Amino acid sequence: MSKLEKITFNPEGEEPVEFFVLEQTRIGGYNYILVTDFEEGDGEALILKDLSKDGEEESIFTIVSDDDELAAVSGVFADMLEDITFE
Repeated sequence: MSKLEKITFNPEGEEPVEFFVLEQTRIGGYNYILVTDFEEGDGEALILKDLSKDGEEESIFTIVSDDDELAAVSGVFADMLEDITFE
């Protein structure tokens, strides 16, 4: 397995959090990334939606929590990553 890209999020008023990017896609004009807290093995995974506008220097991500949106995007990621299981 190739080395995963590591990104750092700086939530306002909180300590920075590091995640590893498993995959990314663009759906309906929005960028989505699938991230995990561990580079190898089982870990927690989140789907994040980039709310920033094209050309902005910093990305603004939010956790996808809407059930319909989560189902649609996780389905795309599941097709892209055959060895990933969503629970």
